[in-house]
Amino acid sequence: MLKLVFIYGLPATGKLTVARELAAMTGYKLFHNHLVVDLLLPLFDFGSTPFVELREDIWLAVFKQACRSQTAGLIFTFAPEATVRPGFIQQTLRAIADGNGEVEFVELVCPIAELKQRLVSPSRLQYQKLTSVSLFEQLQAAGSFDASHMPEPKVSIDTSIFGPAEAATKIVQALDLGGSR
Repeated sequence: MLKLVFIYGLPATGKLTVARELAAMTGYKLFHNHLVVDLLLPLFDFGSTPFVELREDIWLAVFKQACRSQTAGLIFTFAPEATVRPGFIQQTLRAIADGNGEVEFVELVCPIAELKQRLVSPSRLQYQKLTSVSLFEQLQAAGSFDASHMPEPKVSIDTSIFGPAEAATKIVQALDLGGSR
């Protein structure tokens, strides 16, 4: 039975960094959202209809295949933002439930001042992540990062207080993952 650990939060809250630690602790596979985003950006503009449709189709196809292939655990990172269609979360829950799996939501938070400092980190350049503070401010002011539709997380962690390994340990404990490695 697949357990999908669905880590979400604003850009630069440390989702990928924490997810890597969590994968190392649990042996779960890591499927971060930029694997698909970066695949599609050379072909389609961010937010365009083909980009949005393909991104979600690929995410869901991976979830379904992970269920079928009896993957024990999968970690997915996600930034709620305006180009993700409203039904994506429900489609994810349905796909995992249909595959006899379960989804556990984890929220990462960070004070905005710290987040803005992290946006310009060179590590964010490895993937085509948001690195502009002014663009972040514009998107935030426009309500682009509204996460009110997200399910209640099992645990919410402030990554300005807890480092990546500590945050991952808190996730292991909150979700009773046991840390198989």
